[in-house]
Amino acid sequence: MERDIVLSADRVSKQVSSPEGPLTIVRDVSFVIRARESVAIAGPSGAGKSTLLALLAGLESPSSGRICLAGTDLTSLDEDGRARLRAEQVGFVFQSFHLIPALTALENVMLPLELRGRSDARSRALEILARVGLVARAGHYPRQLSGGEQQRVAMARAAVGEPSVLFADEPTGNLDTVTGERIIELLFELNADAQTTLVLVTHDAALASRCARVLKMESGMLA
Repeated sequence: MERDIVLSADRVSKQVSSPEGPLTIVRDVSFVIRARESVAIAGPSGAGKSTLLALLAGLESPSSGRICLAGTDLTSLDEDGRARLRAEQVGFVFQSFHLIPALTALENVMLPLELRGRSDARSRALEILARVGLVARAGHYPRQLSGGEQQRVAMARAAVGEPSVLFADEPTGNLDTVTGERIIELLFELNADAQTTLVLVTHDAALASRCARVLKMESGMLA
C-alpha cells in the first residue's frame, strides 16, 4: 500500500560538470522501497551507487526527478529542511566511520538524541552501546578504538534514534574480512531490532545477496 512506501525515486538523474563537459553520474533511476525492507544498491566501482545514496538521503540534490523520504518530497526542501528531515528520519553508516574525534564513544552516540532534545540520550546511548558490546569502551575517544570498534560506535549512533531509513555505504570497506563479517551481522541485527528500512550500498555481491532485494547499477542506471 502507498503508506508503506518509505523511500521513492522517480526518474532521478544527477549531472555534474567535468573538464570534458557535462557528466551524468545517475541517469533516470526510478524505484520504491517499503518500510522495513532491506535493499542493496550493488554494482562495480564508478557505477553511481554512492551518489545515488547521497541523493536518496538528501545529502545532494538531483539535477532532475523527484525523491520522497518518509512521506516528504526532498526535492521541495531547502538545505536546512533536508538537514532537519535527516536528523529526524535517517541514520548513516559510512566506510570511514565519521566519528567526532573530540567526543567519546558515548558522546558520539548521544549526539543525535541530544540534537533532538531527548532527555533520555545518555541512558539510550548506553543501552545501544551494550547492544554492540562496547559499554566498557564508552569513555574512549575514537583514536583509542580499533577500526571495528569505531564502526560499531558509528552503527550505534546511526541506530540510536530508530530512524525510518538506515543508510550504509560500503560499511566494511576499511575493515579486515573477519571484522567486516561481524559488523555486517550486527548491522542486520540492529536493523531487525529497530524495524527500520535498510539501504546498503556495496560492490560485494555476496553481501548484497543477504538483503531481501538487490538494485543493480551499471553506468549510472539500474540494470
